[in-house]
Amino acid sequence: MIALETRSLYKSFGSLAATRDVSLAFEAGARYAIIGPNGAGKTTYFNLLAGNLRPDSGTVLFAGRDVTGLDVTSRAKIGIARSFQRNNLFSDFTVRDNLMLACALRAGTTRVFWRPMRQTTSAHAEADEVAAQVGLTDVLGTTVRQLSYGSQRQLEVALALACKPQVLLLDEPTSGMSPEETARMHDLINAIPRSLTVIVIEHDMDIVLDIADRIIVLDYGRVLEQGTPTEIRASKVVRQRYLGEPAAGVSGGPRP
Repeated sequence: MIALETRSLYKSFGSLAATRDVSLAFEAGARYAIIGPNGAGKTTYFNLLAGNLRPDSGTVLFAGRDVTGLDVTSRAKIGIARSFQRNNLFSDFTVRDNLMLACALRAGTTRVFWRPMRQTTSAHAEADEVAAQVGLTDVLGTTVRQLSYGSQRQLEVALALACKPQVLLLDEPTSGMSPEETARMHDLINAIPRSLTVIVIEHDMDIVLDIADRIIVLDYGRVLEQGTPTEIRASKVVRQRYLGEPAAGVSGGPRP
């Protein structure tokens, strides 16, 4: 079953074509990683999937339904959730309050500004459940600004999971992390239930090769290669251009 699909997706910014006729299908429950150098079109493609941008042409399908015209909020409501490369959190709120707000937004029960959010029992229970899923139970009462950077990134994933998505988009989840924080995020991603389709933009090739069922390589807005980790490892052009292996007579090479 195909959870999410794009057909001939094209987006330009002035004379720059950021995505060029990208046609991809993401199977339900599978894990995908999108790699490529800066400027390859990875984040633009994510923005098109999530609804932050609309394509100049082409179609986005969610469970067979055309959602090209839906904005990011509407897509989140039907099951496409996204975490961002930069933290998008309420710094003065506690972890629990951030999660409760996300749960309430999903349920459409945010019209409770005249009374404390903590009085909404269902959102409270859901927030605690999601926190346990991502390993944040011990810091539920901690304000976001007091969290380590790695814990803030975990909370970003938790906020996306609080939307109860069918498709989860993770944009550079380990960016800026220490090795220990990266290891925790790696474990978190691996622990996400297979009921969710997960699509990750990631620069850490060790993580990419470990978590992904399939890897998609973008280059100048086009799909250069796609396949299993084994197939991508065996691809001569990927090894030369993105895994740092030089071609004969050439030293060095860009990394994703």
